Amino acid sequence: MSQVLENNKAMAESLKSVVGFSREPVAVRLIREGESFPACCEAPPKQMSHCQAVFAASRGARYNMQVADENCHVGTSALGMTPTPEKVATGEFHFGIGIHDSAAAASKMIADRVIVPFKTIGEAVCPLKDADFEPDVVIFIDIPEKCYWIMGLETAEKGGRAQFSTSPFQCACEDLTSMPIVSGNPNISIGCFGCRKKTDMEPQEMGVGVPYAKLTDYVTRIDRYAQGPMAKAKRN
Repeated sequence: MSQVLENNKAMAESLKSVVGFSREPVAVRLIREGESFPACCEAPPKQMSHCQAVFAASRGARYNMQVADENCHVGTSALGMTPTPEKVATGEFHFGIGIHDSAAAASKMIADRVIVPFKTIGEAVCPLKDADFEPDVVIFIDIPEKCYWIMGLETAEKGGRAQFSTSPFQCACEDLTSMPIVSGNPNISIGCFGCRKKTDMEPQEMGVGVPYAKLTDYVTRIDRYAQGPMAKAKRN
């Protein structure tokens, strides 16, 4: 077992067992030009969206997704794989869903997106415990009571307040992947239209995307949390 895989397996087990996550923490690596896809993952059985791959990975799937394997170009455009489709940029596509009052409002939502600032040729998505690579971000999906503890771990050292940004679309691709990569900070999403339509996301679930570099510090505190604040709090 490689050292990276061993470390990832240990961190996943520690966080999952102590916090009680019902799904596997999901590792996401955006593959840059010139990089190889990791050996631990395989091609998906069919085209799917980034969000479908993330939720499948939370149940154990391990996918190497090249651009041709992706069927949602709203997501791939946020992840540096493809240009933003014209109908998405103008707001026509999302306005047609019926959430926004106008195409202009939907277009403003897209214009304000956080997009990864580098070119990617695909992605690797799998449970953190199976990742033989260093992810860009790790995604946790569960009820708010479980996701709450990530915010404690994040503010434990320096205090302050965590800041989040979200919208009614692009939960897994922008909120939980590109935004943590670009900001270097965790971000939450309460879900989106696409995730709730195309994945097994439960009505009571939300997500937190965490830059991989932060996990080591999180794990150093998790046992103290288990014996201290977690033991004192009402747990579901």
